[in-house]
Amino acid sequence: MSPKNITTTEIHDDFDVCFTHRLMFDRNVLASDNPMIEEIFASASNDEPRPGMIVAVDAGFAAANPGIHDAIRTRFDRDHLPEVREILEVPGGEAAKNDPVVIDRMLEAIERHRIDRRSYVAVFGGGAVIDAVGFASSTAHRGVRLIRFPTTVLGQLDAAIGVKNGVNRFGKKNFVGAFDVPVAVICDERMLETLDDRRWSEGFSEAVKIACLQDATFFDEIEGAADRIRERDPDASRPVIQRCAELHLRHIASGGDPFERREARPLDFGHWSAHRLESMSDFTRSHGEAVAVGVCLDAAYSHFDGRLDRGSLDRIVDTTARLGLPVFDPLLREQGLIDGLEEFREHLGGRLTVTLLEGIGRGVDVHEMDLERLRRSIAHLESNAPA
Repeated sequence: MSPKNITTTEIHDDFDVCFTHRLMFDRNVLASDNPMIEEIFASASNDEPRPGMIVAVDAGFAAANPGIHDAIRTRFDRDHLPEVREILEVPGGEAAKNDPVVIDRMLEAIERHRIDRRSYVAVFGGGAVIDAVGFASSTAHRGVRLIRFPTTVLGQLDAAIGVKNGVNRFGKKNFVGAFDVPVAVICDERMLETLDDRRWSEGFSEAVKIACLQDATFFDEIEGAADRIRERDPDASRPVIQRCAELHLRHIASGGDPFERREARPLDFGHWSAHRLESMSDFTRSHGEAVAVGVCLDAAYSHFDGRLDRGSLDRIVDTTARLGLPVFDPLLREQGLIDGLEEFREHLGGRLTVTLLEGIGRGVDVHEMDLERLRRSIAHLESNAPA
């Protein structure tokens, strides 16, 4: 028999939480006379005990900057700033996101030094290191305060911005992750000076990507400055880095769904194939280079899908190449790339969504891709790639 007088009861409420995402650009922020570090911690109460801080440093960045440990300790050796309790070096590049030991080392350090939710983790490194360290900090105590110091072009104009922290598992890009808002992202132009030319160029693929999606005028600027950017002219590079970072931040903060509960990231143009290329190459193809190839592939598909004119496609491919980036990879010919569409659909939450172009600066979402058209696009890139 069914119980009598039982009614369904629902109690609910709606709530909002206000976040502030601080993105700051400067030069030589670890200098004793640069006030930016003090500005970050200015809101701390004088009544609170001095918080502790764990610092993670990209091993590649540390090798290229031998005095970085001392510089960090010296800069924070002030009573009104967090106390540096340990500096850990972690492997740079995708190795940081592929190795669970990196996460365990960070969590062990947080626990060992009693880093609590009002204390800090600071990370100096490229996007992959920032992702891995950010994942550890966002899960310890359900969130330790994180400050990001991106040391690569890719980190400063894209990877360090936003609320995502993701690591790779089961051969899948960003399979495990968490969302958390950093206390601040501090971009120091001087920290880019020790990058090799390959790491310098790869970051600008994200600038091409977001310009193709949202800002035709910005694309014109990148196109006009491409040769100077490749030559590492700071006056040509600086405005591109900062404008790209601004566009990413504005989209995340004002796009309506920063935590991707209802929709996937519309800024993933070129990324479905990029993520697959990275894993297929065993991550010898860097993220920025894979994005460059992916952007050219989706631009070519947009053309063969009747959306993008040939002249615009040629401009995108030419600008990408002039920045010193690849526009084709032999792995595009393999069946594993096609399998990446299904993996991307799963990553997005069940429905395939791929962004194409209806013109430079005008993106449009589609929910299926024609495989024959995709193969034509791959063949086009192969035959038109610079020697």
